[in-house]
Amino acid sequence: MFDKLTERLGRAVQTLRGRGRVTEENVAETLREVRMALLEADVALPVVKSFVEKVKADALGAEVAASLTPGQAFIGILHRELAKLLGEEAAGAAGADGAGAGAGGGAVARDGTAKGRSAGGFALNVQPPQIVLLAGLQGAGKTTTAGKLARWLKESMRRRVLLVSTDVRRPAAILQLQRIAESVGADFFPSAAAEQPAAIAAAALEAARRGVYDALIIDTAGRLHVDAELMAEVQHIDAAVHSHQRLFVVDAMAGQDAVNAARAFGSTLELTGVILTKADGDARGGAALSVRYVTGKPIVFLGVGEKLDALTPFDPERMASRILGMGDVVSLVEDVQRKVDVRQAEKLARKVVQGKRFTLVDLREQFEQVRKLGGLSAVMDKLPAQLANRAQAMRGEQADRELRRQIAIIDSMTPQERHHAGIIDGSRRRRIAAGAGAQVQDVNRLLKQFLEMQKLMKGMKGGKLGRLIAGLRGMPPPGMRR
Repeated sequence: MFDKLTERLGRAVQTLRGRGRVTEENVAETLREVRMALLEADVALPVVKSFVEKVKADALGAEVAASLTPGQAFIGILHRELAKLLGEEAAGAAGADGAGAGAGGGAVARDGTAKGRSAGGFALNVQPPQIVLLAGLQGAGKTTTAGKLARWLKESMRRRVLLVSTDVRRPAAILQLQRIAESVGADFFPSAAAEQPAAIAAAALEAARRGVYDALIIDTAGRLHVDAELMAEVQHIDAAVHSHQRLFVVDAMAGQDAVNAARAFGSTLELTGVILTKADGDARGGAALSVRYVTGKPIVFLGVGEKLDALTPFDPERMASRILGMGDVVSLVEDVQRKVDVRQAEKLARKVVQGKRFTLVDLREQFEQVRKLGGLSAVMDKLPAQLANRAQAMRGEQADRELRRQIAIIDSMTPQERHHAGIIDGSRRRRIAAGAGAQVQDVNRLLKQFLEMQKLMKGMKGGKLGRLIAGLRGMPPPGMRR
C-alpha cells in the first residue's frame, strides 16, 4: 500500500545524505520532497501542512548526535512524527465506551482468560457481551471484516462470538454473513429483510446475553455515499444496543473520499476506532494517514487480503518503519510463530543435522510454509527495503506466481522422482513441464535451485544447526543463554 510513498520519502532523505550538518536550507529542500510525497499519496492537505510543520520544527531544533549523519537524524524525526500521525501507540485508545483502556486490570472472561487489552489495542475489558458496531460505506468490506474480526477474536483471544446482520436492503447480505460465520466457526443470529435494523440488533443482544457470548459483532448497511437515512439508521442501532466499540470500516483505496466519509461518520457516531480494509491493494496510503487525523481515533486493524485470516492488529510504530523502508521484522517473526508448522521445520532441521538427504518433498513443504506467511511478496514487504531488494529481484505478484509454478512442477512429478531427483532425465522433464503447464526451462531452473539447496544442506550437516533447532523451540541459541 505504501510502496510509492516509501520510494518518494527515500528519495527525500537522500538529499540530506553526504551533508555535514542539518541547516535550514537543506531541511527546506528535503521537506519539499516530503510534502510532494505525501500529496502524491493522496494525503489530505491539512494533514500534510500539519505534519511538515512539526517535522520542520523538530529538524531545525534537533541536535545531531556525533554518531548520526543528518540523513539518519532526519529519518528518526520522520519516524517519530509518522508514528504520532498514525496513532503514536499501538491503537490503545480504543477502550470501552470510547475511553482509553488501561494497561492492566482487565476483567476476566467466562472461560477464565484475561480480558485486558489485546496486542493490537482492541479493548475487551467490559462486562460480556462486548458489543462491536461496524459502520461505513457500501463496498468498504464491512461484512467480510465482520467475519475476519470474529475469527481473530475466536482464535487469538479465545472469545465466543455471535454475528448479526442488520443490512435489510442489500440483496443476500444476511446470507453472506451467515456463510462467513460458518466459515470462521462463529455463531450467527438470523434476521429477515422485513424486520427493522434496530430491532434486529436489540434481539441479537438479548440472544448474546442468554447464550453467554463474549462478543456480539453487528454488521450494518452501507450506501454508495453518505446520506441522512444511513446516518439515522446507524444512530438508531447504536442507541438500541449501546455499543462498546463503534468501528469505522474504510477502504484504503478510497483516497479523499475516505476523509469525507470519516468526517461524516465521526460527527454522527462517537467512533472508538478505524479498520482500514484492502491495505494490500494498489493504494497510495493517504487514507491511513488522513482518516486517523480527521477522526482523532486510532486505526485498530488492517485488512491485508481477501481471506478470512487476513486481518492484522495495527501498530503505528511498525507501520511508520515500513513506510520509511525500515521493514517490520517483528511482525514477520510473529507471523512465523503463528503460521509456520514448527514441528515440521524442526523435523527438517534434525534431518539435515543427521545427514539425511534433502528431497523435493522437503522443498515443497518449505514452499507451502512460505505460502502460509502470505507468499514471498508478504515476506519481502516486511523486510527492510535494502535487504528485500538484495534478497529478491522479483516483487509482488510475479514472485508469488513463480512460487505457485514451482509447487505445480513438483506436484507433477511421481513420488519416485520427488525422492530421487537424479533420475529426472530429458523425457521426464518434458512430461513434468506438460503436466504443470510450464516450460521445460522452468523445470530445469527449479532442479538447479534444488541441487544448490541440497549442497547447502549437506554443508550444514552435524552440529551447525543447533542454533536453528533451539530457535524453533523458542530457546536462546547456544552462547546467549543466561
